[in-house]
Amino acid sequence: MEMINPKEVKVGDEVFVIYNNPHTPTVSNVRAAEIVPHPKDPNSTALFLNETFHVIEDDDAFFASEADAEKAFQEHYLD
Repeated sequence: MEMINPKEVKVGDEVFVIYNNPHTPTVSNVRAAEIVPHPKDPNSTALFLNETFHVIEDDDAFFASEADAEKAFQEHYLD
């Protein structure tokens, strides 16, 4: 399973994440997201997911493929 270091992403990268629904905490799924310029800090990047900008944190888990993210999801939530 290939994870991507959050410090190594660049604008235009597509990543896959395990998204936890903020309205229903027991619901999580794999989503594609894009690395974009941060809207308020031109020297930084952000994660664009579900039409929303998210600050990239050091402990975020980014995956190179949907299959890798699905495998991590299965291991973390179902095993």
